[in-house]
Amino acid sequence: MVKLTKIYTRTGDGGETGLGDGSRVAKWDPRVAAYGAVDETNAAIGVARLYVQGELAEMLARIQNDLFDVGADLCVPERADPPRSPLRVTAAQVERLEREIDRLNARLSPLRSFVLPGGTPAAAYLHLARAMARRAEREIALLATRQPINPELLRYMNRLSDHLFVSARHANDDGAQDVLWRPGAYR
Repeated sequence: MVKLTKIYTRTGDGGETGLGDGSRVAKWDPRVAAYGAVDETNAAIGVARLYVQGELAEMLARIQNDLFDVGADLCVPERADPPRSPLRVTAAQVERLEREIDRLNARLSPLRSFVLPGGTPAAAYLHLARAMARRAEREIALLATRQPINPELLRYMNRLSDHLFVSARHANDDGAQDVLWRPGAYR
């Protein structure tokens, strides 16, 4: 487990940060950008959780924990023979998201238009988290073009944005309060 006794170390004052394997990289490194975007997604989910209860709150709590797993996975570069086994996101975590998406989506009527971010406060924050998850996914995809990564990371983030979309609709009274796009309505 992590034990933090001192919060500031001054080791990043020159624009570098340490990865989980002890190596140092620039704070603008694609790996740091990827796990930074994941952290932002997690923070937005934390705000959304202030507005939900029950099953959805439990799902989001699990997702927040998973996002720390995603960050831990990203902060330790892939290596053929690591000195100790790093924490990696698994297919089971992706499959859990898929089951939850299917369960939530079964309650929703089919869409006849795109959904605008909004409706209830919970839905609005879930849409914000969804957009942030998509950015995190793009950052991870960019990293994957430069360095090897765990392929489950991209699968997880792709499903997460779908989960957050369906969760937002669920938070909008199972879609009854969705704000639908009306193409060209205000020309």
